[in-house]
Amino acid sequence: MQNCSESKLEYKIAGGTPVVGEISCMGAKNLATKAMVASLLSCEKTILHNVPHIGDVEITEQMLHSMGVTTKWLDTNVLEINPSTINKATTTFPDSRTNRIPVLLLSILLHKFDEVYVPIVGGDGIGKRKIDFHIAALENFGAAIVLQENCYFASIIKGRLKSCHIKLPYPSVGATETCLFLAVLAEGTSIIENIAIEPEICELITMLRSMGAIIFLESDRRLIVKGVNNLRGTTTYLIGDRIEAASWACLACASNGRIKLKGVRPSLFGNFLSYYTMVGGGFSILCDDTIEFYRAKNTLSSIIIETDVYPGFSTDWQQPFATLLTQTNGFSVIHETVYEQRFGYLDILNKLGAKTQVFNECLGSLQCRYRGHDYPHSALIKGSTPLVSIDEPIKIPDIRAGLAYLIAAALAKGTTHLISAEQIERGYGNLGKKLQNVNLKIDRKVL
Repeated sequence: MQNCSESKLEYKIAGGTPVVGEISCMGAKNLATKAMVASLLSCEKTILHNVPHIGDVEITEQMLHSMGVTTKWLDTNVLEINPSTINKATTTFPDSRTNRIPVLLLSILLHKFDEVYVPIVGGDGIGKRKIDFHIAALENFGAAIVLQENCYFASIIKGRLKSCHIKLPYPSVGATETCLFLAVLAEGTSIIENIAIEPEICELITMLRSMGAIIFLESDRRLIVKGVNNLRGTTTYLIGDRIEAASWACLACASNGRIKLKGVRPSLFGNFLSYYTMVGGGFSILCDDTIEFYRAKNTLSSIIIETDVYPGFSTDWQQPFATLLTQTNGFSVIHETVYEQRFGYLDILNKLGAKTQVFNECLGSLQCRYRGHDYPHSALIKGSTPLVSIDEPIKIPDIRAGLAYLIAAALAKGTTHLISAEQIERGYGNLGKKLQNVNLKIDRKVL
């Protein structure tokens, strides 16, 4: 595996023509790294299939190694993790300070050590992404947390972690994962309310069950977890990445092309497919894990989108979808309710010819925790606007914005130069190789 987390990359993309071809989607990024962490709950080997070759997986593997965990690639996408060799109650700073895995390691390490340390990391520049929910969960299960210089220090107040009844203030994916990791080996029965129910969470629950965890998922966003004394190793296959797949769907429709996607189940798209149809996109389900996307209408329609926790419209879909909306006829609205400042990438789209404006007000009807707080969390997008390349290089700030830039570059006439492309590859891997079976011309250069 190439260490793209350390390499500096640039892309040169020749755009302006319909994108046609075939793409194989990777295993879900938002599940892969969490499954790697979950494997540490056992003392036995776990084997993960369909693991994506992306920067965040490399970074997570480096952190596991720093704790003494042994890993081995059995095949191209098959990773074996042996937690029996773990010998440190801390992990090093990840190569990328934007990786959020150290926060989740707190709950894992407290099942193995009385005192643990993890580095403080930020996350992509899309909002504060505080870990208050994680800290509250740890304290409810019987841990003490202290913020020290560049790290969090956690310890068990008395003996083994104890079960609790906790209601999350918001159905956060990360906080739900922390609660799961704490509850499965805590003493007693835990009840966790207002959890996230994203497909990746449900798959993680299934994996933990296969390890011997006793977890009941109720219909009201509630988990009942009966703690056990130990978990065994397991073998699991990671689902396809629905975020990646939706991004390529946006590229197909926006460019008036046709892209066949392999490796992801259509059911994972959820409400995305309805919004896609409303805009004027079309799709055909070819088999259980293959779906073809294209433009079904000559003129695309503007719409209103409000991001929300699953089963709502994913916040990670809005950047590529915003790029698609630049090609629709009329005014579209995106109301971002998950993160408070996720529209920074629109400045670059405007330089390429898009016409967008960001507002602090809630341009939507959903209950929004940012209402009245003066956060730039609503966007108005006017279409249809042709995109054109610019002479200056475009720096990629984070994973999802990076793919929005790539889609915009594919639409723009001329050649667009993207730098800091390693940010894209943290979440999508080597796009020069991934897109080799489509007609999009990408010159990928390692600096």
